[in-house]
Order: sequence, then C-alpha cells, then structure tokens
Amino acid sequence: MELKYFLLISACLFSLGVFGVLTRRNAVNVLMGVELILNSANLNLVAFSRYSSTGIDGQMFAVFVIVVAAAEVAVALAIVLTLYRVLNTVNLDRADVLKR
Repeated sequence: MELKYFLLISACLFSLGVFGVLTRRNAVNVLMGVELILNSANLNLVAFSRYSSTGIDGQMFAVFVIVVAAAEVAVALAIVLTLYRVLNTVNLDRADVLKR
C-alpha cells in the first residue's frame, strides 16, 4: 500500500474530527471528534515511520500520543460528568453557566 493512501485516510479522519468538533454541541461528541483528530495524527506518524529508514521513531510518538489522549479523555470525562451533575445536560452552549 502506498503512502498516499495512508495520507488520504488520515486527511479524511482529520476532516471528520474537525467537523465534529466545530458542529456538535454535545460534549461527548466533541470528545469523539478530538479523538478522531489524534488518531489521524497517529496514522500519519506510523505511516511516515514505515516509509522512512530512520527506525521506529514515529511508532514511539504514536504510543506517546495515545497515552496523552487517554489522559486527556479521563480529564475531559470528569469535566463532562461535573457539567452533567450541575446542569443535567452535556450541551456545551449551557456550559457558560460555570463561569459565574
């Protein structure tokens, strides 16, 4: 499989993630969009690592991104649960109430 196919799939994943982040109001859907964006970056890292002769650097970065994404999701889900506990909704339009 050629590198351009990996890049095309990665671009599609990134576009879907950005679309999800920008258009959704549900906090859980926004988190899923962020995960799509991170997975597209991981796909690029692994694909470039496979087609380069420098070793497994890209795969190590991908593992690092996965670890950071897992920590990010844990913190974000805690925030979403707090939002739901306070407002009984996960709609991000109503999250401005937390500023007061």
